[in-house]
Amino acid sequence: MPKAKKPKYHAGTATIIGRPNAGKSTLLNAIVGEKIAIVTAKAQTTRTALNGVWTGENEQIVFVDTPGLHKSDTVINRRMMQAVRAAMDSIDVIVFVVDAKNKPNAEDAQAVDLVKKPGTPVILVLNKIDAIHDKPKLFTLIEHYRELHDFAAYIPVSARKGEGIEELKKAIVGYLPMAKALYPADHLTDVPSRFLAAELIRERILILATQEVPHSVAVLVDEWEDKTNVIRIAATIYVERAGQKNIIVGASGAMIKKIGTSARMEMERFFDRKIFLELFVKVKPDWRNQPEFLNELDWRRMVNDRDA
Repeated sequence: MPKAKKPKYHAGTATIIGRPNAGKSTLLNAIVGEKIAIVTAKAQTTRTALNGVWTGENEQIVFVDTPGLHKSDTVINRRMMQAVRAAMDSIDVIVFVVDAKNKPNAEDAQAVDLVKKPGTPVILVLNKIDAIHDKPKLFTLIEHYRELHDFAAYIPVSARKGEGIEELKKAIVGYLPMAKALYPADHLTDVPSRFLAAELIRERILILATQEVPHSVAVLVDEWEDKTNVIRIAATIYVERAGQKNIIVGASGAMIKKIGTSARMEMERFFDRKIFLELFVKVKPDWRNQPEFLNELDWRRMVNDRDA
């Protein structure tokens, strides 16, 4: 009896691109099945390109989550846009995410122009459909984007509720080459644990602090000690002005305690370990325009060993 042919394996890369608050990071987390990118309602939550890996039975997709497309008015913003452009090099598919609740405007058209350039298949993802009660509006939205570009596919999803995720994965795999898996089946991301910890702290700040603080906040993990029963982490929160430090610390240290407790709980869920977290706050004026400090924040510059 002849042996059954082994199914062909498909593997490749897909970059997730879109304007701020389109739900790119939520989408990545929903696909991968784990929180590897922080998510808040504030624009520019994602500051650098992060990767996440989904592995199926006969396919593997390496996703790159990118910062939202925006105006580059500081050194950090220019680096964020450089990260977007770099993420479109040598990839197999672009996943262009739009907020289906919003009426398209000139900035959306400009964003579409950006993804046209690489000559790579582009899948349009219409996210947040759970918030749309008049479903025929989706057809109108699809027609609008069809006039801007001949997308490879049009996939409505709700990243928050997990709707349409399987259809999206199938659509992406259809454009991947036959190739061996790029990572082991249980691999989720290349991002170092200490960077993920810093991001979880920053996420708590973005959620808990006032509007004037978020874009002026950076977090660096100074110490990481992985013991038998606990991971001990010391991290510094950097802000640009003394007034922002006062907000982060709060009256009698109430806010920094709240941030620390909330971040610790998130870390314990993510790392599945007990966490001892110590936080400090320092003022570093105009850090967003200091290349050397921005280099320290780049996870690619960190030591990516087994423990951190």
